[in-house]
Amino acid sequence: MQILYPFREFSGIFTVSRAVPYRNIDSLVSIDSELQTMTERTKRFLIIPPVLVAIALFVWLVRGSREPVRKPVAEVARKLRVIEAPVVSVTPRAIGYGTSQPTKVWRVVAEVGGQIVEVNPNLKSGSFLVKDDPVLTIDPQEYQLVVTQLEAEIAELEASLAELTARKVNDGRSLEIEKASLELAQSDLERMRNLAGNDAVAGTELRGEERTFLAQQQKVQSLENSLNLYPSKLASLESTLNVRRAKLEQARIDLNRTKIIAPFGCRIGDVSIEVGQYVQRGEALFTADGIAATEIEVQTPISQARNLIRSDTDEALGAVPDMEMIRRLVHIDAVVRVTGGDFVAEWDARFDRIRERLDPVTRTVALVVVVDKPYERAIPGKRPPLFRDVFCEVELRGKPIPDRVIIPRSAVRGGKVYIVNNQNRLVARELQVAFEQANMVVVAGGVVASERVIVSDPTPAIDGMLIDPMMDEAALTELLAEANGQTALP
Repeated sequence: MQILYPFREFSGIFTVSRAVPYRNIDSLVSIDSELQTMTERTKRFLIIPPVLVAIALFVWLVRGSREPVRKPVAEVARKLRVIEAPVVSVTPRAIGYGTSQPTKVWRVVAEVGGQIVEVNPNLKSGSFLVKDDPVLTIDPQEYQLVVTQLEAEIAELEASLAELTARKVNDGRSLEIEKASLELAQSDLERMRNLAGNDAVAGTELRGEERTFLAQQQKVQSLENSLNLYPSKLASLESTLNVRRAKLEQARIDLNRTKIIAPFGCRIGDVSIEVGQYVQRGEALFTADGIAATEIEVQTPISQARNLIRSDTDEALGAVPDMEMIRRLVHIDAVVRVTGGDFVAEWDARFDRIRERLDPVTRTVALVVVVDKPYERAIPGKRPPLFRDVFCEVELRGKPIPDRVIIPRSAVRGGKVYIVNNQNRLVARELQVAFEQANMVVVAGGVVASERVIVSDPTPAIDGMLIDPMMDEAALTELLAEANGQTALP
């Protein structure tokens, strides 16, 4: 019995079907393998015709094509923003920081010892005192007794001095009388001697007259000696009187010192006393800050300080500079700002002085500005006063410098500035800088007035490339505002 299996043979587009005996299955596998090999060969031959056609078509296209026509390349102008360099008066400015301090500080020390018997109710930390307000009183009784005692001693000395002066006058008059009597006695003695020489009188009468003369002479000598001692006695009394008077004056000063009175309007700081407390001479009692003015010491780089401090003349300061002359030569105005949360408070300030040394760490110079009446515009809850140790921002403004060419800082790249010339071509220039301030550069050389300066990024910047300039009015307006000091410094 034979089992027939259908079999298809693929050859190209022809198909042959035949029956294969089961016992010839090995032959069937061999035939199938041969047919697959023939199919792969046939597929390879089918690729060749399309390739030949493509090659022929390419050769035909190449032989029939024309050479490309070359067109000249047109130069394209690059659009860049420019401004015309203005000539303006430049207000030099600088920003500095410092803490506020009162210009006057009253550190009260007990000048006399004693018990405190009275204290002003406002003598508390943070309270205010008006000028000539009594602050406290130290028990004055002891000092009053000293004054009374010295006044009595002085009165006694003055009486003694007056008595001694009167005695001197009296003794002087007595001396004049005694001298007159001495002259009479001398005349009588001479007359008696003449008579004795003529044996007109006895010797006993002559000796008696001589004793009278000598007694009168002794009286005159005694009065003269007494009068010679009066100057030293009077000098001694006057010296003693002057000592007592000096002690009385000191006692009165000590008595006045028992009452402490505010020398100026002030705000009380630390207080370390109370009623009934005994204080020693030299003991610290309290401190108070003056409220008339507050000063801020602003640290400023030397380069910025040099631009701010400009004199109109070449007048030298001299061997011993006068502060009023310095303030007259240095034209600096200042604005003090304090920020906190949602508010900004400002005060106008005046230049006061320059510190005597540079900061050894930052190498900056310290300018001191003063705010007058720092409490005058204070509004509780809205605007604080400028009291001690407030951190402040200070804007310093010097005298305007006329006729300066300025450009934006963004126009300077690597020490160069790019100009658009009359042919709208880019030209690179080396820039000489007088000084820089925030976003502004003051030109010392390299750019002249009204030249068109490129303010946008020209990268790549090629000398001579064509530019389509567009005037940037906004940049120019901002630059002019900054030169006039109308913008905020960073």
